[in-house]
Amino acid sequence: MNFLEGEVLLFDKPLYWTSFDLVNKIRIMIRSNLGIKKIKVGHAGTLDPLATGLMIICTGKFTKRIEEFSNLDKEYIATIHLGETTPSFDLETDPDGKYPTEHITFEIVQKVLNDFLGEQEQLPPIYSAKFIDGKRAYEYARQGIARKLEPVRIFFREIELIDFRLPDVRVRLACSKGTYIRSFARDFGKALGSGAYLSSLQRSSIGAYRLKESMDVEKFQLILQQMQQT
Repeated sequence: MNFLEGEVLLFDKPLYWTSFDLVNKIRIMIRSNLGIKKIKVGHAGTLDPLATGLMIICTGKFTKRIEEFSNLDKEYIATIHLGETTPSFDLETDPDGKYPTEHITFEIVQKVLNDFLGEQEQLPPIYSAKFIDGKRAYEYARQGIARKLEPVRIFFREIELIDFRLPDVRVRLACSKGTYIRSFARDFGKALGSGAYLSSLQRSSIGAYRLKESMDVEKFQLILQQMQQT
């Protein structure tokens, strides 16, 4: 591997790590293990701290390709909890509302999921990394300041119901860049005449890159140690 000339690395982001945490960790590992004083390291496609799964990390000259990878379609496996909502649309914040679920059936869930296929407008969550007047939206949200976000055009190419066990459903979603699965969970709950939030999320692919091809930081450490010995 030549990290200065450029590498495309696939990682499985750990739960609770920010995307920056992973990028920073990889940068430090490369510098400390290989004696490289300065190196560019960046990622394509941010994952929330409560999400796991595939991240593409580019090094050296290949950081110029980050936009190319960011524009690729994504695939996720999401678990959505029905009957409750949270301000962040996930487990970052505590539930703020309860809703009925007795009327929800497998057939209703399947129909509502199918209704989400195709192009649509989606309102990003206020607890997001979107910039508003130079600050991240979540910075305002955590201060209790209400700020308006503009809707974005997104596209759901495939939606598959994997498991149905009320109050939870598990789905596979293939979608365009810029899609917020937390917002989908909120909208899904509303469409069911209930409420919902995202309880777990794993990114399983980015374009043709698959999670099964990725590595964790421990494996990367072994690779670096082997490079030291050669």
